[in-house]
Amino acid sequence: MSDIKLFRTNGKVEEIPGTSVAVEKSLQVLFESNLEALLGVRMLESEYSTGPVHRGRIDTLGLTRTTLLSS
Repeated sequence: MSDIKLFRTNGKVEEIPGTSVAVEKSLQVLFESNLEALLGVRMLESEYSTGPVHRGRIDTLGLTRTTLLSS
């Protein structure tokens, strides 16, 4: 996310300057803190490891609730 841009809106759009690492982490923390309100997603884990086979990570892992309907 090195090219992420954030903006402040107050009748006009103004770019908020910042370094990519600081902006990305603070945005991730803000987003994770409000996943339920923003998307209806329950937060499970931050920086979740995908294990030794894939050797990656999931920045934000959450769970939605699905309602099953039967007829």
